[in-house]
Amino acid sequence: MNLSYEPAIQWIAATLFALALVHTFAASQFSRLAHRFPRHAGLLHLLGEVEVVFGFWAIVLVVLMAWVGGADQALAYAESRNYTEPLFVFVIMVMAASRPVLRAVMAWVDACARVLPVRTPLAVAWLGLAAVPLAGSLITEPAAMTIAALLLAPQIFRRDIPERAKYLALGVLLVNVSIGGTLTSYAAPPVLMVAVTWQWDSAFMLATFGWKAALAVCINATVATFALRKYLQPAVPTPQGEPVEPKVPFAVVAVHLLLLAGVVMSAHHPVVFLSLFLLFMGFVQAYSRHQSPLLLKEALLVAFFLAGLVVLGGLQRWWLQPIVASLSPLALFFGALGLTAIADNAALTYLGSLIEGMSEASKYMLMAGAVAGGGLTVIANAPNPAGVALLRRGFADETVSLGGLLAGALGPTAVAAAAFLLL
Repeated sequence: MNLSYEPAIQWIAATLFALALVHTFAASQFSRLAHRFPRHAGLLHLLGEVEVVFGFWAIVLVVLMAWVGGADQALAYAESRNYTEPLFVFVIMVMAASRPVLRAVMAWVDACARVLPVRTPLAVAWLGLAAVPLAGSLITEPAAMTIAALLLAPQIFRRDIPERAKYLALGVLLVNVSIGGTLTSYAAPPVLMVAVTWQWDSAFMLATFGWKAALAVCINATVATFALRKYLQPAVPTPQGEPVEPKVPFAVVAVHLLLLAGVVMSAHHPVVFLSLFLLFMGFVQAYSRHQSPLLLKEALLVAFFLAGLVVLGGLQRWWLQPIVASLSPLALFFGALGLTAIADNAALTYLGSLIEGMSEASKYMLMAGAVAGGGLTVIANAPNPAGVALLRRGFADETVSLGGLLAGALGPTAVAAAAFLLL
């Protein structure tokens, strides 16, 4: 988009992007300030929500754009952004977290857990950290993140488990989801951004990235499960006298799964998947006795976060693209690994797709670094805010520390990086 005030807006956008990053790392401090200043607790709690950060600073950017160049140009820029991904993540989070879908997944996990030669709690944790993230290559990464988070929350992300152990599990989950979607060409946002331009189909992804990612996922999940083994307990039975949650009829589960499959297949077409979502909402209302409350608030916050990232990130190309274009393949790998921590990995690969004459080695290294670093921060990979939103209640102050997440993700990130570099 050509704007008459483009240089000024570029610097304003870069400054606001930096402020948003600082705000992200300092979000937990706002929650603490809310206890010290109860008069402004509502506002401080809002600013302490990680999912609000980028949406808030995106609004500031649009307001400043309107002040500098006029409301029409600011509105034109906001409308020029593509919000398909935030909309899709919202829809897939709500649908994947519905009771019929979760019951189907949990039944499958329980069946697999009984077959594995270890205690059931360990098997369930391993499957949640390995099998579900790998399934993201079929059902998309946001759906895998949602299902895995809800599956693991009552077992690993509890208040009685040490914070260090939970951050390790969270780091493994985020890294494994980021690399676990690379077995196909449509499920991981960074792959999706380049698949058509670079002519990478699912067969190419499986042969080039997928098997390496699957090995790294299994190693990470095994190490994390072993480290958490003494904290994993069997599911607590329903206390006597309390109502047992009734089974969901097969027909209801089938309708949910069919609608979810339709949304996954129409991920690039918001008119289609939003229509299916409205049909899903109507079905939920009609058979409400078989439903639990939908995760509308959490999904909306995550969508707001991603939409803010789309608005702020759209004006970062001027400094990101020269960095990407100037690096050798090996330097590009480590550059992408580091940059993805402060910029969504899909944005990095998209910028790479705009560079003409890029070598095959550079393409591989850019993608490998981008997906390997996808668990380092909340903003590194599009599904991460969903996982953090669903699991943060298990952490102190119901806040995920960005430093704790980084520390927990370093080990699994190193395993992923080694798999892509050495295999």
